[in-house]
Amino acid sequence: MNRLVALIVMMIGGALLTDTAHAQQATTQINIAAMRPGTAPAGFEFTLTGGGRVTAWKVVVDPTAAAQKAIAQTSADRTDYRFPLAVYEPLLARNVDVIVRFKPVGGTVDQAGGIAVRLASPDDYYVVRANALEDNVRFYRVVKGSRQQIQGANLKVAANQWHTLGLRAEGDRFTVSFDGKPLFTAQDSTFVSPGKVALWTKADSVTHFDTIAITPLD
Repeated sequence: MNRLVALIVMMIGGALLTDTAHAQQATTQINIAAMRPGTAPAGFEFTLTGGGRVTAWKVVVDPTAAAQKAIAQTSADRTDYRFPLAVYEPLLARNVDVIVRFKPVGGTVDQAGGIAVRLASPDDYYVVRANALEDNVRFYRVVKGSRQQIQGANLKVAANQWHTLGLRAEGDRFTVSFDGKPLFTAQDSTFVSPGKVALWTKADSVTHFDTIAITPLD
């Protein structure tokens, strides 16, 4: 009987492990291929941090994108402290792994693209961003609209080329990757509650995004 009980426990444990691993790997892949050019991307709401106007993001034709389409922030508003956000509404997560491809297309004030996580409001969230004019990647917390750098790295971010940017949030630990390679880790406990995931740009950055993958880890 003891052997039978032990066997059942092992089977249940194995099933739970499989279910947990499956849950952690339930990736949401944004289906840009199904979106119509010229329209706002389905599933997203638009807001911003800072000044300037809230502008709608659009689906644009881009022959170099994975599906020959991309989600783009196209406004040329040059307000310097302006951070447009395209918030993905269907998902709320605390621990999450987000990977996007982005291409800096234009901008005179900035040419930046980023990922926001644990977004509680347009003024409260974490964000990692890469900037083609500054050739760097920075990780920030935005608290009541004030952007505060936590960590960063200097490296080449080529304009008009696709790059991969990743942000993994687990508890108070954050891992940033760029072009498929780990870049740095950081620790912070400012925001501990679940929040939204968003695409992020700055000022007049015209930036294209495709291949957006969101994996909740909770």
